[in-house]
Amino acid sequence: MTRSTNLSRRRFLRGTGAAISLPLMDAMANAKTASQSPSTIRRAAFFYVPNGVVQSTWRPPETGHDFELSQTLEPLESVRNQISVYTNLDRIKVAGTDGHAQASTCWLSSAAPDELSPAGYPLKRTIDQLIADQTAKHTPFRSLELSCNPYQDNRESVYFDNISWYGHGHVAKSMRDPQKVFERLFRIEEHQQQASVLDIVMEDAQSLASELGRSDGRKLEEFMESVRSVERQIQRVQSRQKAINKLQFKEPAIPWVQMRRDEYIQIMGDLMILAFQTDLTRVASLMVAPERWGTPQMVHGLFEKPIVHHSMTHAQGDQNVRFDLAKLDRYHVDQFRVLVEKMATVKEGDSTLLDQSMFIFGSGLSSGKTHVYSDLPIVIAGKAGGILKTNQHVQSKEGTPVANLWLSLIQAMGGSQKKLGDSTGTVSLS
Repeated sequence: MTRSTNLSRRRFLRGTGAAISLPLMDAMANAKTASQSPSTIRRAAFFYVPNGVVQSTWRPPETGHDFELSQTLEPLESVRNQISVYTNLDRIKVAGTDGHAQASTCWLSSAAPDELSPAGYPLKRTIDQLIADQTAKHTPFRSLELSCNPYQDNRESVYFDNISWYGHGHVAKSMRDPQKVFERLFRIEEHQQQASVLDIVMEDAQSLASELGRSDGRKLEEFMESVRSVERQIQRVQSRQKAINKLQFKEPAIPWVQMRRDEYIQIMGDLMILAFQTDLTRVASLMVAPERWGTPQMVHGLFEKPIVHHSMTHAQGDQNVRFDLAKLDRYHVDQFRVLVEKMATVKEGDSTLLDQSMFIFGSGLSSGKTHVYSDLPIVIAGKAGGILKTNQHVQSKEGTPVANLWLSLIQAMGGSQKKLGDSTGTVSLS
C-alpha cells in the first residue's frame, strides 16, 4: 500500500532551496573510493582553439618518430619529447546546422553523424564526461570546464562557448571568471557553509521518513543519498586542504575582463593544473576563446590593433591576412606549450604531472574558411602513465574518424567502450 501526506510548501522549499545551492554532484555515487598512489593517477585535459588553423602551415612535413615540426608547431620544440601530433582524423559535418556551433559543441561528442539531438546536432555525452565516469568517484569535482571568453556581449548561443556536455540537452557550462573558479575549488569556507546547509536538509529529510509511503520513501532515500554524495565531496575537499595550503598560491588579482590574452589563458591554465595537482578533479577542458564571436579582441604582443579572429579566417585568400592568422595559430600553440612546461615541473613521486596526463590541443574545424571537419588539428602532450608514446607524428589513413582517437583515449583512461559514434576501430597510441 502507498500512503500520501500533505507537506507544507515552506517545508518543501527549505529542502529544495538548499539542494539548489549545492555544487555539482553525482547523485547515487558509490561511497567507496580506492586509495591511489600518484603514479597510478591519470588525468585528461582538453585545450580548445576556435575557428580552425591555417592548414598550409600546420601539418608537419614528416611522419614517424622525431619528425620535423611545421611552422605553426615550432613553438613546441622545447617539449617535442613530450608531445605527439595526429593527422588525417575527420568528423562528418551534418548539413543544415551552423558550422561553427557544431564544430565546438560536437568536437568531443560521442554521437554518430546520424544521432542528432533535438537541436539538430550530432551531440550526445562528450568524451571528457565519459572519462569522468571513471575518475569522478575519486575526486571532489567531477570535471572542470573553463573558457577564456572576455566578451560581455553574449549574442551567441550556448553552443559556441562550451565543449563539454553531460548529454545532448545538458551542458557542462564553462566558467569564465578566474576568481569564481578559485572560490569554487579552493575556498574551504565555502564548503564548510555548504556542510551546515546539508545538516538542515538531512534533518528535514529524516523527520519526513516516517510520514511517507513506499514510493515517496524511495524518492526520499534517493534524495538523501545525493546529499550524502555531496557530504563525501566536501570531506574530500577538506581532506586535501593541507596539500592546498602548502602550495600557498594567491587568488587572481586582476579582473578577468582587464587581463591580457596571455594572462587570461595562463591563469585559467594554472587553476586547471592546481586542481589536478591537489586531485580535486582529473578531467578538465579549457577553451582559448569561443567559436565565431564577432567582437574585436586585443592580442597583446602580437597585433597592434584588436582583431576579429572569425572574420580573418574568411579572408585567407589575402596573403597578409593568412600570414597574420598563422601568427595567431603559433601564439595559441605557444600558450599550450607554456602550460605543458608547467605540468612537467610538477613532481609526482618519480614522475611528473605531465607524465601522468594526456593534454589534448585541438579545434573542431580544420579550416575556418571552408568550415570543413576533415584532418582536424590535434596535438597530445603527456604520456598518461606510459600509455602514450611521444615525439611522433601519427598519420592515419585518409578518412579515419576522429572518433577512433577519442575511443582510444577513453580506453586509456580506463573506460570499457568498444564503439564510439562512427568509430571504425582505434588509433595506436604507442
